[in-house]
Amino acid sequence: MLYKNRQHHAVVVLTEDPNTREENHAVREANISHAIKTMLMANDLPSTDQHGPVSPQSSLNITTQELACQRQAFQHDGFVLFHDAINEPFVSRLQSRLEHVLRGRFDRGKAPDKMPIILNDDYNDRTNYPPLGFHPHNSKKRVIQIINIHKCDATFREIATCSEIGRMVGHLAGWDTVRLAQDQVWAKPPGAPPLVFHRDSPYFMFTPDEVITVWIALDDMSPELGPLEYVKSSHKWGDGRVGSSSSFFQSDNGKNLLYSAAKFEGINDPERSLEIASTAGMRAGGLSIHNGKTWHGSGRNCSSNRPRRGLGLHFIRGDARFTNDARKSKLWNRYIPDIDGIKLDLSKMELQDEDFPLVWKACQDCK
Repeated sequence: MLYKNRQHHAVVVLTEDPNTREENHAVREANISHAIKTMLMANDLPSTDQHGPVSPQSSLNITTQELACQRQAFQHDGFVLFHDAINEPFVSRLQSRLEHVLRGRFDRGKAPDKMPIILNDDYNDRTNYPPLGFHPHNSKKRVIQIINIHKCDATFREIATCSEIGRMVGHLAGWDTVRLAQDQVWAKPPGAPPLVFHRDSPYFMFTPDEVITVWIALDDMSPELGPLEYVKSSHKWGDGRVGSSSSFFQSDNGKNLLYSAAKFEGINDPERSLEIASTAGMRAGGLSIHNGKTWHGSGRNCSSNRPRRGLGLHFIRGDARFTNDARKSKLWNRYIPDIDGIKLDLSKMELQDEDFPLVWKACQDCK
């Protein structure tokens, strides 16, 4: 594994406006400087020019034997954790490129499928600007979601189509081919609400209906940030509660839907009896892999100055096809062409590699 402890060298200098003479100006600026410096020390975004030719492929070196051992845990628990997976230089590239994307700077010539309002400021790789455009006096706590960032950014495309990650998914799931269905960036600013516990599978309208998600930490997951949490063995539950929610972010603890599903399974007192595993303690660059039917969610970001950023990669089998329900979905129907008003037989329509790249197939491992 290639993984190095971080060295933080963020320096923030705020100078007083010479045209401003109010006596409290210097005090206010000093308070802002202290708050920004605290956050930058935890979220340093060095220039991508310093990194050189860094790739995720070079830092993922997990053997087939290791994956075979993890597969038993994956089948039993519905998830596995790899605490040291992607090296720091590539994680820094992802952090930096996320800031550029949030400001509408796309290096692949197109926009992602969904993103928030573009930030307008003077961020660049050489100015230590707070992540996510966060400012200590900004009261907005809305969670940032970007869908299919790989379409607009080459660095995120590189990680989303990394064949080594595809190999890990294939071996854990027992698939011969692995295809990317979608990626999602979830970024919680300080004070952001909990993410409701849910399943991924109901949102993916493919057959076979198998989904595997790789979640990559883009920040060190201290407990106060609201790290991702998994309910052990919940992928074995039935569909008494489907596991989808119309509101991902809730003011409560985000577990009401989970507790309802547990009771459908005959689990008494789920508040006490469910075994929940946290990714707390995972360093930036660590990753988890979970079954699409595994219940998971995360708590509120209780930090006052640190965001919680993560990248989710959702994979399906290479031979997957859309279901008929995909025609009714705003998310998926854009990929289903109807020629001259004639509806295509979706069971025969192959997914296009530009939108749904094939990232791994078993024969790549053949010697």
